[in-house]
Amino acid sequence: MAATVKGPVAVEDVNVTFEDQQKINKFARNTSRMTELKSEIETKKKSLQNLQDASDDLMMLDDDDSLLIPYQIGDVFISHTQEETQEMLEAAKESLEQEVKGLEEQVSAIQQVLGDLKVQLYAKFGNNINLEADEN
Repeated sequence: MAATVKGPVAVEDVNVTFEDQQKINKFARNTSRMTELKSEIETKKKSLQNLQDASDDLMMLDDDDSLLIPYQIGDVFISHTQEETQEMLEAAKESLEQEVKGLEEQVSAIQQVLGDLKVQLYAKFGNNINLEADEN
């Protein structure tokens, strides 16, 4: 029967100042915000893919000027010609692409802030603090 002997676990007693607590809180808020932004980016990318699919399907149709295609604006569908619908889809895609780009820039800025905070907090607390995200 093998017995494992654990050596003494050194846990340093580090004093947490008000400033440290503010940094920890800022880290938590930014982590939460980044998670929300990433979720929003995924939703917008799915919408963008749906618009691309609709645009592709529209291109496969015959060029029939008498054919009116319903396009949803808010809660109503309005019929437009194939060309008008294609233009509206392109405008919607461009708008969504700009929104996604803006959100990705916000995520990048937050990641920079989190990186700086991690360096500061790990420098003070070492292994006594865990700032890594759970992968659940």
